[in-house]
Amino acid sequence: MAKKTRDARVHPRSDSAESAETARRVAGRWPFVSGGIGIVLVAALGALIALREGNLPFSFDTAFLGELVEHRSAFWTVPALVMNNVGAGIIGVIVIPVGIVGILCLLRKFWAAIYYAIATAVVAGLVQLLKNIFERPRPTDIMVTADLGSFPSGHTANAATMAVVLGFVLQRYWVWIAGALYTIAMLLSRTYLGAHWLSDTIGGLVLGVAVAVMVWAPLAVRLHDERLRRRSPFSLRRAPDSLDQ
Repeated sequence: MAKKTRDARVHPRSDSAESAETARRVAGRWPFVSGGIGIVLVAALGALIALREGNLPFSFDTAFLGELVEHRSAFWTVPALVMNNVGAGIIGVIVIPVGIVGILCLLRKFWAAIYYAIATAVVAGLVQLLKNIFERPRPTDIMVTADLGSFPSGHTANAATMAVVLGFVLQRYWVWIAGALYTIAMLLSRTYLGAHWLSDTIGGLVLGVAVAVMVWAPLAVRLHDERLRRRSPFSLRRAPDSLDQ
């Protein structure tokens, strides 16, 4: 009985069997369909906004921004400005993405690094495309310098993409929770600073999640295999010896 338990632990249901199960679960169309639906919804929201006279904000946009502006203070402004710098500029566009890719490579998670790099590049391209298509004016009560085009929020899209990618890669509850909190903080800071309407940040959130899910699908099996090899190299290496006992 002990031998059977030991063999079951070190031998297969092996690497390849688990990968096959993951392939069946992920190779279906749901990541592409759900991600595609998310991108279509973002584009539809942008079109709805553009069809409004003068790209006017929704009533909930003005109400939410007005509430935040009313409560502006140094206590909230300082962290909001930190989030502004973290999410864009040299830090947000170069330092953080390159740092994450570098750390993943040092951890020998090369497919994870590729996944993050592709998802980040795709979401950045889509954000700029949608900004130029819809050309939504930003709020007038803005506290920071920003480029043209308010919809969707690039800061929020990047934060959501990073949160989902690292959640899939690291497979830890605390990573998902930290990523969700970071994305929400980014969303709130963008509206607090008057850089975006609430609907801009919602569009960025949905877009970031959708892109991360779509890019994950074709890489899921490789990411699974990579994670499995890093998790139990000793057991996999000793498996053939255990069969002789």
